[in-house]
Amino acid sequence: MTAPVTAARTQLQALAASAGAEQYLTFNLGGEAFAIGILCIKEIIEYGKPTTVPMMPAFIHGVINLRGAVLPVIDLSARFARGTSRIGRRSCIVILEVDEDGVQQDIGVIVDSVNEVVEIPPSDIEPPPAFGAQVRTDYIRGMGRLAERFVILLDVARVFSMQEMSVLQHFGNPGLAA
Repeated sequence: MTAPVTAARTQLQALAASAGAEQYLTFNLGGEAFAIGILCIKEIIEYGKPTTVPMMPAFIHGVINLRGAVLPVIDLSARFARGTSRIGRRSCIVILEVDEDGVQQDIGVIVDSVNEVVEIPPSDIEPPPAFGAQVRTDYIRGMGRLAERFVILLDVARVFSMQEMSVLQHFGNPGLAA
């Protein structure tokens, strides 16, 4: 094991150890297992077709009305540049509360299916891979070991950065930048 990987693992484990084992919601997307810390999850709702909004990037599937609030719905598969999600009977929308620079924003995320809430101790979290993942490594908080498999722990602040998604929107729609 190289020194940077060892240092990253030590830092990750120290951070997790200070907070104790953390709970994660596991879900499937395109045949792979992902997880998000439950502290930013507000609820899980049945998939309902969002209202499309003109001139949005492909990963913004539309908006939904959740108890009077308009929430953007992000197609996580498209966000990871894997094409649009195929909606099935187990597809659902996970409502997240994303905090960026002290501003909280609720967003919906389309996933293929939700599995379970698991507790992953710090000793079972590895640093993100240097290569080979089909997701940008800066989106990955770590790799959680569950029995004989790994689950990709997403860094919610990076994956759903409103600033980055806004920049991507303007690149996809140059007329909006004016």
